[in-house]
Amino acid sequence: MRDRSPGPATRRLSVWLTGQRDHVTQLHDSGYVPGTEADTDRVPPAIAGHAITAYTHPGELVLDPDCGTGTVLTEALRAGRHTLGLTSDARWWAIARANVTAARRDGACHDGSVLDAEPKTLATARAAGLVGRVGLVLTALRTTTADPAGPERDLDSAFNNVATTLNHCEPLLRPGGHLIVIARPVRHPDGSLADVTTRLITAGVTARLIAVDRCVALTAELRGNRLITRATFAERRAARSCATGTPFALTAHHEVLVFQRAADTELVSAATHRQTSPMQTTRHNLSGLEDQARRRVA
Repeated sequence: MRDRSPGPATRRLSVWLTGQRDHVTQLHDSGYVPGTEADTDRVPPAIAGHAITAYTHPGELVLDPDCGTGTVLTEALRAGRHTLGLTSDARWWAIARANVTAARRDGACHDGSVLDAEPKTLATARAAGLVGRVGLVLTALRTTTADPAGPERDLDSAFNNVATTLNHCEPLLRPGGHLIVIARPVRHPDGSLADVTTRLITAGVTARLIAVDRCVALTAELRGNRLITRATFAERRAARSCATGTPFALTAHHEVLVFQRAADTELVSAATHRQTSPMQTTRHNLSGLEDQARRRVA
């Protein structure tokens, strides 16, 4: 187990140093089963591990409602947390379960389960026992499917799926719990980067969640004062191509959006209001948060 401390072991920084090892090395060194790498939307183990140790305590429950091949579940077990994952894809379910089994074999002693179910199951009576018990919901924005015949998912569909998932997960969070969405950079057909941040914040607001942190999880290696990108051959070829006249840049990070329940942040705001003067009080405005996100992205 990496973390047996009484509280979160990682200081909450806005830039996460999670790219010192490439994804393949991360999977190999942590004993992930073959096939895990086929899930291109997976949360990289280093990012999952950092989020779990920064936002939960040992023994808490970590949920991934669309877990893919199970990297979040595996890292939660290795960090001494209970974990539950859902996936409706039989291929991913088998691999995720194998990864959970491997973690248990390597010494993880907490509960870890993978359900063959869709995120909407969390809104049924089957999930009644989870209400108010989840310390962290950690999941990825999934823009691809496990179907080799049709791997691409429409971007609007991906955002609609995650919005629905957030809505199902909001009642499950314990007081003070967090919900984190990891999103790798996504490009439109013309090569421009999609604004995932604003749309994720909008999805959170619809689910009665407030964005409390926006972080950058590096996928590039920090070497001295330089970032060494880890781009695929296709990404490097696109960056060199000038056929469309659109400039390309190699991406070096994943976006991280951290949410809490609106009810929790309102209680904190009310407590702060009682302790400070009106000029020092921060007011949380749900409708204004989306505009703020757009200004930050612009």
